[in-house]
Amino acid sequence: MGTLEPGWWWIIGGLALLIGEIVAPGIFLLFIGAAAVLTGLFVLLLGLGLAPALALFAIYTALAVYAGRKVYANRPVAASAKHLNDRAAQLVGRGAVVVRAVDSHDGRVRLGDSEWSARGGPAAEGERVEIIGVEGNCLIVEAAPKLAQ
Repeated sequence: MGTLEPGWWWIIGGLALLIGEIVAPGIFLLFIGAAAVLTGLFVLLLGLGLAPALALFAIYTALAVYAGRKVYANRPVAASAKHLNDRAAQLVGRGAVVVRAVDSHDGRVRLGDSEWSARGGPAAEGERVEIIGVEGNCLIVEAAPKLAQ
């Protein structure tokens, strides 16, 4: 059983880093793995020694990270995703049903399969309300617009 050429070790290491990116996504291993694979290809093609291979790897890594930062830094968040990590803000605009009469101080509403504290309204038990805001874990509601008959 023979030993592998150094270029293959670079490629195997690069592939391991790319697999690591899939297992634990963080974007950063992607660039280092790509640089290692590219270095391995050049080492195989040109028969480079260790010092030139390390220098080439350092250059490729810097270029890959620079290019990756340029690509990922210019990705605006879509307007529909502006509350992606603010679950309470995602409730604004949704409808709910009053479980206990809602006034400016107190009340409860059912939203989906859970009940929430609410205030605003006024709205009687069984009426539909629309969520217009959230303060802590209390929904701010107003009477839902009536549908034309």
